[in-house]
Amino acid sequence: MKIIKHLYHQTRRSLARRWLSIHPEVKILGVTGSYGKTATASAIAAVLSQKFKTLQTDLNLDTVFNVPITALKLRDHKYIVFELGIDHLGEMDQYLEVVKPQIAVLTGISPVHSDEEHLGSIENIISEKSKLLKALPENGLAIVNYDDLMSRKMAHELKANVWFYGSNKENCQVWFENPTVSISGTHLILHHRFESVEVTLKLLGLMHASTATAAAAVGISQGLTLPQISKGLEQLDVLPGRMSVEKGPNGSVLINDARRANPASAIAGLDTLQALSAKRKILVLGQMGELGDYEETGHREVGKKVVEVNPSYVVTVGPLTKHIVTEARKKLPEKKVIYTEDVFEAAKVLKDIIQKDDLVYLKGSLLKHLERIPLIMQGKKVDPDEIASHRYEIYT
Repeated sequence: MKIIKHLYHQTRRSLARRWLSIHPEVKILGVTGSYGKTATASAIAAVLSQKFKTLQTDLNLDTVFNVPITALKLRDHKYIVFELGIDHLGEMDQYLEVVKPQIAVLTGISPVHSDEEHLGSIENIISEKSKLLKALPENGLAIVNYDDLMSRKMAHELKANVWFYGSNKENCQVWFENPTVSISGTHLILHHRFESVEVTLKLLGLMHASTATAAAAVGISQGLTLPQISKGLEQLDVLPGRMSVEKGPNGSVLINDARRANPASAIAGLDTLQALSAKRKILVLGQMGELGDYEETGHREVGKKVVEVNPSYVVTVGPLTKHIVTEARKKLPEKKVIYTEDVFEAAKVLKDIIQKDDLVYLKGSLLKHLERIPLIMQGKKVDPDEIASHRYEIYT
């Protein structure tokens, strides 16, 4: 069966490569980075769709399968937006055998997948992701997050044109200012040269000011106006499990951010929670995997950010979160920082803590099943032995 799957995948890759080669008029964009890829790719597609027929990779498939499947959906589209996530060495090379982007977007670099089973080190992460930028033609365009130091350094090695986006007015072609959040979304002002436009996103999160600015940079580079860009961004829908606001247990308000977890995204989520108004804030934080040598440090950094939020309670889930607890208890009362082994213990603890109108932030990884906690609290049965419907196989 594995051989058949391998042959099928290889055939599909070959067909996709051939299909794209006979459509040279189509502009191809690749989005990579350690965080924010899915939101950024979705925002870019929403913006470009205001003027051009645009195709985007599926939000629910692994990139290794997603790239050829998306390519074969090409019909009369003018643009294709590929999300190019990697967690093993050599993956970017596989993608670039199929797709030849003219535009690349780099959202940022952090030590995600830096353990030995995956990319191995931050240096390997930089090396792999830089392949996309270096593959651009001389008349291509790299759109890079200026606010991320490592991304900024990577931009200096390129033959393609470079645009920066971010919060720095002096050094960015497109920049944002005055980002604010409420439970209903995010507001910011976008600038390009002497023009500006206000944008109100349905997406919740201060980090989405960067998301919107990356998409705006792509739009401007392709001839869209700021009003067109604003309209596209404001139509962008919230993705489940990515800072989605839901009805929480015991009459609370739940911010469900349990789709993916790494220190950078956890700190970004906590920044947003810190900016929101609520009488009581409850944090539920799961452990973060695939961090390699950064494992302890990453969890400790999240613990330090927890202190800044100053929640009514923080409940952590999983052995690695003991490092979060250690840092948080340096400044917060011990009884307000609670460690639990698994989602069942966490649900039991939270059932006695969460009250009506509390703001609850749930941060974890799909593979760790933190999204089950509200279900358990509601008395619903979940299978403790079930694993995530995600299995990785690398095809060469």
